[in-house]
Amino acid sequence: MRFVDVEGEECAESVTVPPLGETSDPILSQPADEPVKITPEHHTATFDEELPVSYDIYRSAKEVVEAAMQDVRMGRAIDSDSVSRLVTGMVDSILRNSDALVSLSRLKRFDEYTFFHSVNTSVLSVALGRRLDLSRHDLHLLGSGTLLHDIGKTKIPLEILNKPGRFEPHEFEIMKQHALRGVEVLSATTGFQEEIMRPALEHHERIDGTGYPFGRNRAELTSFGLIASIVDVYDAMTSDRCYHKGLPAHRVLQHLYNLGQDGHLDSQYVQQFIQCVGVYPVGSCVLLDTGEAGIVSQLNEDQPVSPKLILVRDATLCTIPPKAINLKEQETKPVRKIIAVVDSKELTIDVEMYLESARSNT
Repeated sequence: MRFVDVEGEECAESVTVPPLGETSDPILSQPADEPVKITPEHHTATFDEELPVSYDIYRSAKEVVEAAMQDVRMGRAIDSDSVSRLVTGMVDSILRNSDALVSLSRLKRFDEYTFFHSVNTSVLSVALGRRLDLSRHDLHLLGSGTLLHDIGKTKIPLEILNKPGRFEPHEFEIMKQHALRGVEVLSATTGFQEEIMRPALEHHERIDGTGYPFGRNRAELTSFGLIASIVDVYDAMTSDRCYHKGLPAHRVLQHLYNLGQDGHLDSQYVQQFIQCVGVYPVGSCVLLDTGEAGIVSQLNEDQPVSPKLILVRDATLCTIPPKAINLKEQETKPVRKIIAVVDSKELTIDVEMYLESARSNT
C-alpha cells in the first residue's frame, strides 16, 4: 500500500492506492447526470473555438495570482480590479465551453506549484459551480475566492512552506494558520465581498467537523467552502510536490468518492465534481482492449466512457507517432474500448508534452 499526504497534512488526507488497472471503482459505475441548465444568457462555443481563448485566460490567471502574492509579501494591497477582470473572463469562457479551460488544469509545473494550484482550483471550482447551476454573479465570487484561497501562505515562513517532508506537530500548527491569515489579507482588500473570503477560510474544513481552522460541520459551512475543499484536494493530490509524486486522476477521484461516502466531504458535490471532470479526466493514461495506450485529450459529455484520445503506444506498448482518435466516432470494427486506467509514469509517457503538442496543432 502507498500513502500520500495533501498539503503536508499529516494523516489528514491519506489515501490507500488500489492496484494498477483496477476497474471496479465505484466512480466508474456512476450514471452520467443530465447537464445542469445555465441560468444566465450565454452563447456556446466548440472546444476548438474556445481553446485559444482559454489559453490566454489561463496564462493571465497565473500572472494575476503571482502578482497578488508578490504584492502581499511586499506589504502592498491586492489589485482587486485585475482579479475581477480575470475572473469575469474565466466565468464567460466556462459558460461558453467548460471543457476547454478545464482541460488546461492539467498544466502543472513543480517549481511554480502554488501559482498553478491556485489557478486550477479556481477553474475547476467555477466549472463545478456551473454544473451546480450557480448564477453568473455567484460564479464570479466563487472564482475570485478560490483564485486567492491560498493567499495566506504568503504569511507562512518559507522554511515551513517549502519543507520537503512531513511537518513536525509545531510546524503543522503554523502551516494551518494560512487559512485565517488569508482571511486577514482578503478582508483588508478594498472591493472584495465577504463571500470571496469563504474559500480561504473553509477549504480545509470537513463536514464532519474534523477540519481546520474551526472544526465546523456541514451546517456551518457555505457552498463555496464545500466546493473549494473538494477541488483543493483533487488538484493537490494530482500534482507533483516536494514530498510526493502526483497520483493519476482516477485514483484521486476514487479517494474523493470515498471521502464523500465516509462523511468527510459533501457526497453530492463530490459526485457532481466527478461528472464535471469526467470518469476519464483529460490527461488520463488509458489502456485499450487492443493493447494500445493513449492519453485522454477531450471529453465527450454525452458518452463519458468514450473520450477523445491521443494514441501513443501500439498493441505491444511500443512508442508510435501520436494519433488522434475519437472513441465516440469509430468507423473500423471492432471498435476500441477503454479497459483500464494506467499510471503514465509506469509507461514513461510524458502526458503534458503530448497534450501541449496536440493543443499547439489545434
